[in-house]
Amino acid sequence: MSAEILDGKKLAKEIKYGVSKAVDGLGFQPVLATVYDENDEASTMYVGMKKKAAAEAGIKTLDYPIGAGTTQSQILETIGKLNSDGSVNGILVQLPLPKGVDEQVILNSINPLKDVDGFTPANLGALSAGDETMVSATPKGVIRLLGEYGIGFKGKEAVIVNHSIVVGRPLSMLLLNRNATVTVCHIHTKDLASHTRNADLLFSATGVAGLIKKDMVKEGAVVVDIGVAKTEKGVVGDVDFEEVSKKASYITPVPGGTGPMTIASLLENTIIAARIQGRASQGGGGST
Repeated sequence: MSAEILDGKKLAKEIKYGVSKAVDGLGFQPVLATVYDENDEASTMYVGMKKKAAAEAGIKTLDYPIGAGTTQSQILETIGKLNSDGSVNGILVQLPLPKGVDEQVILNSINPLKDVDGFTPANLGALSAGDETMVSATPKGVIRLLGEYGIGFKGKEAVIVNHSIVVGRPLSMLLLNRNATVTVCHIHTKDLASHTRNADLLFSATGVAGLIKKDMVKEGAVVVDIGVAKTEKGVVGDVDFEEVSKKASYITPVPGGTGPMTIASLLENTIIAARIQGRASQGGGGST
């Protein structure tokens, strides 16, 4: 067996085209503000990629870099100003934040209507109740990608290796909403392979290169690699791609799988937020 590649680049391109058309129909230019640690190399890189994609789709971006010595109170003050700014439609806090900053406190301070990553308690709670209006970009992109290839969820055994609010928790709720049977694994899970071998749908997002080996995967499984790690050979994922692709029915590459879908979903969420705010203010949404 040779797995079919789940091409995130192709679908993301189509989504971004749809976003650009949606921007044209808004009547104003949506604005996405990003708060990030300027001393974190990976964060700076990811923010740059998101800015480029946003510009191509017609979304204006504003940067709020966190420098050395910036306090939690100062970050909260910045978020408060962005919450009150009617021209800002989306607020993205790029994780991780500097040591000493309570990330959950920062995320909780975002206006849920502007929470384009779906991390606030209000949006996570809504998702748990089946409301998928504002869903974390990576899980949203993953579900969309599988759906594009006609991969079903109902009755399937789904195993997620990650339990963060960024991936594991929202993804588990999306899968439950689609009637999958879900197991969530994490760093304290004993005998990880005993769980992954039962998975019809296997999702891994640990950042540990080559964590998922061929003998940990069920024959014919759908394998979604959400992890990213830098090695001497370049950027790789959690999955031993070469070997696992011989056993899986579908597999995502790294790069080119879930990464592009995350960015496309973030842009889509910005449009959703802009529309909601526009309705709330009777068309006043925002302007630049």
